[in-house]
Amino acid sequence: MITAIIAEDDPIVALFNQHFLSRFNEIEIVSVFFNGKQALEYLLSNSVNLAVVDITMPGMNGTQLVREARERGVTTDFIVVTAANDIAHIDEMVRYGIVDYLIKPFTMERFSAAITKYLAKNRLFTGKRELSQGEIDRIIGKDTPETSALPKGMQEATMNTLLGCIRQSGNARHTCESISRETSLSKVTVRRYLNYLVKSGVLNSEVDYETGG
Repeated sequence: MITAIIAEDDPIVALFNQHFLSRFNEIEIVSVFFNGKQALEYLLSNSVNLAVVDITMPGMNGTQLVREARERGVTTDFIVVTAANDIAHIDEMVRYGIVDYLIKPFTMERFSAAITKYLAKNRLFTGKRELSQGEIDRIIGKDTPETSALPKGMQEATMNTLLGCIRQSGNARHTCESISRETSLSKVTVRRYLNYLVKSGVLNSEVDYETGG
């Protein structure tokens, strides 16, 4: 199980982050903090895989939290969720190896895409000593056959949400209806993206002769 904490001074935003993060069965939220200092103290004494962190917080802001955590050897992955979109903040956070940087207000799809990206990296790093070029490209954010050059009208965030749902369930079979329920995407949208993935050779499809689906 992947452990995660949330550091966010706005209780409503913290609640939304909990709701979005709890949709991923692989992740357990172990604590929520409303200031950076308490979050850092927890990270220094506990092993945590992922931290979803705001930048503007009392006592110690998110920038200071990530900086000090890295300087003190904390290897936790960070996803920054903030209203701060200035170059200075973004540049510093990228230098400290954050997984993603989300600007408030963000959609559930964009949040899901960030978590899906993190989970893909986590799976690749678990139990492996060497990685292929394709796996490395996915970790550092290069385009892959699944998301590069998507047809007009298709969004990478939507594709990542759909793929994340499929990957989480391993080898389980899916239908448009089951994916629609899991992702909150419409069945029409799911069908369109699945048809594209089948034509691209990423997925295989079979006809259920009992239901005709």
